[in-house]
Amino acid sequence: YTTLCRSDEKFPRSENGPSPDPLLSKTNGLNRFVWDMRYSSMPGIPNVRIEGNWTGHKAIPGKYSITLKIPGQTFSTEAEILANPLYPTTPALYTEYHQTMLGMETELATMHRMVNSLYEKQKQLESLLETLPEKFSALKREGDALLKKMKAWDEDMVQRKSKAYDDVENFPNKFTANYLFMINHTESDIPRVNQPALDRLKEDRKS
Repeated sequence: YTTLCRSDEKFPRSENGPSPDPLLSKTNGLNRFVWDMRYSSMPGIPNVRIEGNWTGHKAIPGKYSITLKIPGQTFSTEAEILANPLYPTTPALYTEYHQTMLGMETELATMHRMVNSLYEKQKQLESLLETLPEKFSALKREGDALLKKMKAWDEDMVQRKSKAYDDVENFPNKFTANYLFMINHTESDIPRVNQPALDRLKEDRKS
């Protein structure tokens, strides 16, 4: 399953992050859309540069439903992706590859959405604590302790000092950048998941 023609308003836009997925044009006249057979791109972190490929993996061989909805009308058809006869990949290996890649991409998307959401809440809490009257000193101490934990977690997940290309050499990557690297390293033109990738994935899920 992949969304091809619906704009995600919550998808973070950043010049250092993923490019928007192509959408079917709604202008008058003939509109043409070419599916690159990839799943939706993973969201990034606004104003943070993370080196890597953000596009989803290629869909595996099989039949796919295509639905076009316009006000009052729905058009549906099917398309089939055929297996490359030069690949030694069996149906079981294709399925393992798809499930592994989709699982990792979904996890990274979930992590980044959580990072983005908590970062906004962190800024809100920080602003609130700055304006909190002195009579709420006990509440402020609790808020400061929570803010410290939120900042520590955010720093473990994302390297916010990375703003440009050279920054990734000057500042160490954090968890989600390394996770994206693992996704890119696991993806292959010949769909097959190697055991070292599965071992690394198991280690990261324990973190």
